[in-house]
Amino acid sequence: QAHVVQSGGGSVQTGGSLKLSCALFGFSTCTYDVAWYRQAPGKEREFVSRIDTADTVNHADSVKGRFTISRDRAKDTVSLQLNSLKAEDTATYTCELTVDYCGGLSNLRYRDRFWSEGTQVTVSS
Repeated sequence: QAHVVQSGGGSVQTGGSLKLSCALFGFSTCTYDVAWYRQAPGKEREFVSRIDTADTVNHADSVKGRFTISRDRAKDTVSLQLNSLKAEDTATYTCELTVDYCGGLSNLRYRDRFWSEGTQVTVSS
């Protein structure tokens, strides 16, 4: 059954770094986009970064130059490297996979979405 499993996160001081990863299971015959979102207490969910089927990336202005999204096709993972962390980066981070196309015997369809459980990132001074 297709699903995503997130790892990483934790607590760090201002200026520190963390790495988040999403392992993707059941998508070997698929093309897909993966995006990272975050939500801080009392705030709306916020887009962070995305990598699409062509490995084109885009980042929210608030994280440009500090966060890097990457894909490892051999390991079926997508990672988000968070550098130069600020207090305002504190939030629960979640990855979202959106199916573009699946071949073979997959029953997944265009625009099917899968979310990780989310992980907390806390940045303190």
